[in-house]
Amino acid sequence: MKKKAKTVILIGVVCAVFMAVSTWYAVVYNDARLVVPMNADEYVFRIQDLPMILSIASLLLYVCYLFVLLFQEIIKNKKRELSVQTTRKISPRLGFLGFLGFLGFLGFWSYGEGKGISPFLYFVFFGFFGFFFEGKMSGTFMDERYRENRAKARLKANGIAIDIIFIALLAVGSGKFAGSLEITLIAFVIAAAFAIALSVFLGEYLLYRYDHDDQTEESEE
Repeated sequence: MKKKAKTVILIGVVCAVFMAVSTWYAVVYNDARLVVPMNADEYVFRIQDLPMILSIASLLLYVCYLFVLLFQEIIKNKKRELSVQTTRKISPRLGFLGFLGFLGFLGFWSYGEGKGISPFLYFVFFGFFGFFFEGKMSGTFMDERYRENRAKARLKANGIAIDIIFIALLAVGSGKFAGSLEITLIAFVIAAAFAIALSVFLGEYLLYRYDHDDQTEESEE
């Protein structure tokens, strides 16, 4: 599992470096083509566009790969909980994937350039920071106390996330935010993405804290 985590992180670093180099090349040597929004109807391919096209494709594939890994791990974990009595073993280093959430700030650039808001969804990747705490509890025996703490942690994390989304809905329903429907939509997308990320992160953090506090109380007794 550690080897797989290192591979995933390494691929992410390579994609980020490739994107940065391709963007620099496009801006300096290719009139910023595919960096600045263009009219798709007037676009004509030329060989200088290839680095940027490949870097964008690789980044999109990597993001899709992360989603596939996430769903696979969720399904695998659900099945595993039915047959084993210990938590899965993963590396806390997977928590570094949470830094992918900063890609969400690209949304401010894409909106300013071409009214694109889809990068704001990347804020949900902040939830990957939860892997750090899950990794610290790898191989933990899932006794009755652990299951109660997990249920309590998830309930509280989901409750906070629902409260954030509810407040965002009230703000959206009350009318235009900052006098613009577009900004209102962006604000709601950001709030929803952060709420989901916070739910995932808090679920693991609170479970770790509850379990750690219980162990501390037992050692004091």
